Amino acid sequence: MASDHLDVVIVGAGLSGVGAAHHIRSAFPHRTYTILEAREAMGGTWDLFRYPGVRSDSDMQTLGYRFRPWTEAKSLADGPSILRYIKDTAAEAGIDRNIRYGHRVVAASWSTEDSLWTVNAEHNGKPVRLTAKFLYVCTGYYHYDGGYSPTFPGIDRFDGTVIHPQQWPEDLDYADKNVVVIGSGATAVTLVPAMTDKAKHVTMLQRSPTYIISRPGVDQVADRLRRLLGDRMGYAAARWKNVAVATLLYQLSQRRPGLVRRIIRDATVKLLPAGYDVDKHFRPRYNPWDQRLCLVPDGDLFRAIRHGKASVATDEIAEFTESGIRLRSGDELPADIVVTATGLRLLAFGGIRLTVDDREIKLPETMAYRGLMLSGLPNLVFTVGYTNASWTLKADLVSEFTVRVLRHMDANGFRRVVPVNDGPKVAERPLLDFQAGYVQRSVHEFPRAGSRKPWQLGMSYLNDAVLLRHGRIDDGTLRFG
Repeated sequence: MASDHLDVVIVGAGLSGVGAAHHIRSAFPHRTYTILEAREAMGGTWDLFRYPGVRSDSDMQTLGYRFRPWTEAKSLADGPSILRYIKDTAAEAGIDRNIRYGHRVVAASWSTEDSLWTVNAEHNGKPVRLTAKFLYVCTGYYHYDGGYSPTFPGIDRFDGTVIHPQQWPEDLDYADKNVVVIGSGATAVTLVPAMTDKAKHVTMLQRSPTYIISRPGVDQVADRLRRLLGDRMGYAAARWKNVAVATLLYQLSQRRPGLVRRIIRDATVKLLPAGYDVDKHFRPRYNPWDQRLCLVPDGDLFRAIRHGKASVATDEIAEFTESGIRLRSGDELPADIVVTATGLRLLAFGGIRLTVDDREIKLPETMAYRGLMLSGLPNLVFTVGYTNASWTLKADLVSEFTVRVLRHMDANGFRRVVPVNDGPKVAERPLLDFQAGYVQRSVHEFPRAGSRKPWQLGMSYLNDAVLLRHGRIDDGTLRFG
């Protein structure tokens, strides 16, 4: 069994993990670290998903790292471009030399006596053990081994091909085929227009509508700012511009949902053929931002519908037949290929088993401090991004806060830090207070948030930027020793 001792162990070599390593390496050049990655490649989401048209559902001025400008023209970028951005970031900083691929972390145990984490991983079927002063979990919150697919009546009799976007086959030939994409989230609205290049026809089958907003594929303002101010300053200015716009839309949605509903509906009507039943297919029952809004670059989904290459069916599935899907209404959708874009399976902390002084930690019994540390778990930080904004906005702030905590510990000779929840009036709340189905199915397996600060999971980047960059470290809730 191999054994190593490091200052920091980072779990996950995706967007968050590479960013975390960059912050740690830049602030502490002499600290030792490694990234343990379960798969054989870096990139996380952006290496895993290979379906046609895979792209960001956030603008790259905010999905990109704060410390490294996104310089390509596309604002909603394709998956390969984002993966290249992550790899280039890692290579330029030498982070790629500190990634251990094929290392799946299965357990981590904290010893108060030693002030150390012991991290147990598996590599090629053999155990690997490392010790670390600090554990930084960047595993995201979904299961990489497979997505969520409900059980559909009669699916066994279907003569065609059924696939989930998370396991997209490289050799899938959909030329001149009838394709039905089940779902209406970000993956579905990406797949439908992307597959119309070869497919005979693509139908998006949804049980209920989602808010879908057209956005320019190229941010002209960001492009001009970059030309005027240079890559770094122009990127920063465009980033703050996009943060401000997104914050305004979110706040307006919370305070004046009826107004935002009308704005979105009016914009949708203009992008669809005259007489199209907008209210049936594109008017959700919930308010804007009760679930995440879907962005489509340059209205590509609506354009595909206008040109007759794609259509939307809003109905429930009665059963699969040999040649397609029969709906509750009695209509039938012919299909050669069915794509179940039905969501993710959540997995808290990558399924890592955590113990503190030989006591197993049950995540639902812990509470998240500022959405980045857990009560009762020393020297551990994790990253969960925003549900109403770009993931990386929060990931960068978590890294910056972690650097501040480590500097405080160095300056005062501390070896450990742990959030302590001893406030009797803090009521429990879901960590992910979001109505999406994939969240509601599994949120009970996650740590809890609290009813008051600092145990609330903030969804305001502007507030978090102030608190995590400039708020007190020694705030009475974090206990140092």
